[in-house]
Amino acid sequence: MENSEKTEVVLLACGSFNPITNMHLRLFELAKDYMNGTGKYRVIKGVISPVGDAYKKKGLISAHHRVIMAELATKNSEWVEVDTWESLQKDWVETLKVLRHHQEKLEASSCDHQQDSPRLERPGRKRKWAEQRQDFGQKELLEPKTKDVPKVKLLCGADLLESFGVPNLWKSEDITRIVGDYGLICITRAGNDAEKFIYESDALWKHRNNIHLVNEWITNDISSTKIRRALRRGQSIRYLVPDLVREYIEKHDLYSPESEERNVGVVLAPLQKNTAEANS
Repeated sequence: MENSEKTEVVLLACGSFNPITNMHLRLFELAKDYMNGTGKYRVIKGVISPVGDAYKKKGLISAHHRVIMAELATKNSEWVEVDTWESLQKDWVETLKVLRHHQEKLEASSCDHQQDSPRLERPGRKRKWAEQRQDFGQKELLEPKTKDVPKVKLLCGADLLESFGVPNLWKSEDITRIVGDYGLICITRAGNDAEKFIYESDALWKHRNNIHLVNEWITNDISSTKIRRALRRGQSIRYLVPDLVREYIEKHDLYSPESEERNVGVVLAPLQKNTAEANS
């Protein structure tokens, strides 16, 4: 299939990135290889969107530091970048709204590009029919075809997929819109039964063709939680996170027993909001 016939895709990863790890970066590479390998898609960009401080997750350090670490981690990447919009919002932003924001950005960018494209004048009325037909054919060849807007898809691990089953963590209508309107690319870890979870969910089963499960054959169990634990214990995290990230953490002494106590006892923002709406 020619590139012009493939659907262009932007991979969007939302999350704490507290801190970003080599595993986070591997998710993008695994997803890109899989999607490009289907022959139906062409991944053109990856976007990391750290959550804002209002998420109120236990041990969540300032978004300022988390964004900088993500930028350092992707400094040498040719296709993965960091977007700060979500992290700068005063209130917690639902994942569906973040997806919509990025899709609308792509649509606006595509519209601007089309407006800037040169167009040929229509043939004058006095031309003969044969000349008009010839000119029309040439015009079709010369005029740029309207290009489809790239599609944003949510990149995640199996833990996020399974979190759809946690009461009040997600709105059911948001789950339906995320998988139905955008789609998921889910990297599965050893021990996760993502297929069974999809089977047991009516909403996910309905849109199962828009959920791409990617097997991680070279297993990697690095997690931000384990990184923070190692740091609290004074253990090395070299080769678990990019060197620039490790140096930044050490320079600013970011993770400690004290930092892990941030937001202790505070209800997670989505649980607080969705529970309140359910009870109203």
